[in-house]
Amino acid sequence: MRRAVCPGSFDPVTKGHIDIFERASAMFDELIVSVFYNPGKDKAMFSMDERVEMLKIATSHIQNIRVTSFSGLLNEFCVQEKAPFIVRGLRAFTDFEYEFQRALLIKKMDNNLETVFIMTNSHYSFVSSSGVRELATFGAKLTNLVPECIEERVREYVRQKAD
Repeated sequence: MRRAVCPGSFDPVTKGHIDIFERASAMFDELIVSVFYNPGKDKAMFSMDERVEMLKIATSHIQNIRVTSFSGLLNEFCVQEKAPFIVRGLRAFTDFEYEFQRALLIKKMDNNLETVFIMTNSHYSFVSSSGVRELATFGAKLTNLVPECIEERVREYVRQKAD
């Protein structure tokens, strides 16, 4: 069984993420989408459990996806899940530089892991979770940026934060 892990903070999940998941799921028997705790991003909009829940809803149309969460080293999670592939989406050259360095570091830690880079669809090359959070904070439309099934959750978070 060809199994891959697609890690990220997904705070919140965007249509760009969904595009990568859909395309990666065609390449592997099972795609494990995992919300990773990132200590560098302590000001998350949603808890890890909320992000897992939203990812499960947003990816329910993709048959071979399993959504989970993890706090620790990616290479250890991949070994635990028996997933020798890591999927990373790339929007721009700056993403490539960062992800390339990470892929080399993971390869140094575990030579059995391979990183697969998937270029984003040009429709989503400008979409990022941080951009969505900023737009939501100022009340901008999120149409075509996040899955419709979670758009109201993002707006509700912003309303509660304002109160």
